[in-house]
Amino acid sequence: MVLLLIYLFIVFGNMLILLLILLEPSLQLPMYFFIGTLSCIEICYTAVTIPKMLAHLLAQKKRTSFTNCLLQACFLHVLGVAECCVLTLMAYDRYLAICKPLRYSTIMTPGLLIKLAIVCLLWSLYCPVVETILISHLTFCGPNQIENVFCDFPPIIDLACSDTRLFKMVESALSSLIMLNFLCVLLSYVKIVFDILKIKTKGGRQKAFSTCGAHLIFVVLFFGSIGFMYIRIAKSYSPNYNRSVGVTFAVIVPLANPVIYGLRNQQIKTAFKKPGRRKCGILGSVEWCISLRENWARARKSGKIGFFSLNIS
Repeated sequence: MVLLLIYLFIVFGNMLILLLILLEPSLQLPMYFFIGTLSCIEICYTAVTIPKMLAHLLAQKKRTSFTNCLLQACFLHVLGVAECCVLTLMAYDRYLAICKPLRYSTIMTPGLLIKLAIVCLLWSLYCPVVETILISHLTFCGPNQIENVFCDFPPIIDLACSDTRLFKMVESALSSLIMLNFLCVLLSYVKIVFDILKIKTKGGRQKAFSTCGAHLIFVVLFFGSIGFMYIRIAKSYSPNYNRSVGVTFAVIVPLANPVIYGLRNQQIKTAFKKPGRRKCGILGSVEWCISLRENWARARKSGKIGFFSLNIS
């Protein structure tokens, strides 16, 4: 029941953030475009992991086919790599906004947003799909039991009877590339901190820190859980360790997104508190749909659609 309630909170919380960003004109900015993309990823990510976890909690015999297990691991990595790319782009966006404010509107253009989104999509599909194809050719001949809350590539590789050195090298290389993203984020924030400290007024420094504080908290949670999952000092860990880290990665990190970007983001809270925004039930849902349709029609009539009608000052 606790896991089910957390799952519902994650889904509805991220959906609410996404709808607010779509409907509120003041949130039509690149930063909120990335937050909305992150919410979409979290909804899909939890749909891949948590329902299966709930089913296994209710079942006496926790079984799944090899195909289903491999597909879950593939989608898990596709969405994980996509989230990693989006977090890196958000760090780049904050770097431009704080360190190069005069050039922000000329660099972060709608065309660049489209290109960045395409690159993220292609990269997130390429690596996990290639790895899935490679793993599907392995031979399995023993008791195939994974001591984790969901299927993942490293545990599947460990169960194989054939030579897996090449596959482990590929997995290590891809994990290193993900940590390279974390290095890019870290370097961006080092530069941001140095530029913020140069601001003379205390209010200006506080405002600058507040714009990137939420993102930094989420980055630490996300990359920290990845580090504990895929960077192993010992060859093997206890099943309880694997399960604890798996729950953190699959449940706690997605739960942090609506909390950090919903409850702690002042502009999103302000948009939610506007008259008519807090209506619920069927009538409220209909009004949301009508408002979204009207906004879309106006955007099409003016030749500007969605986030590609940016006017950044």
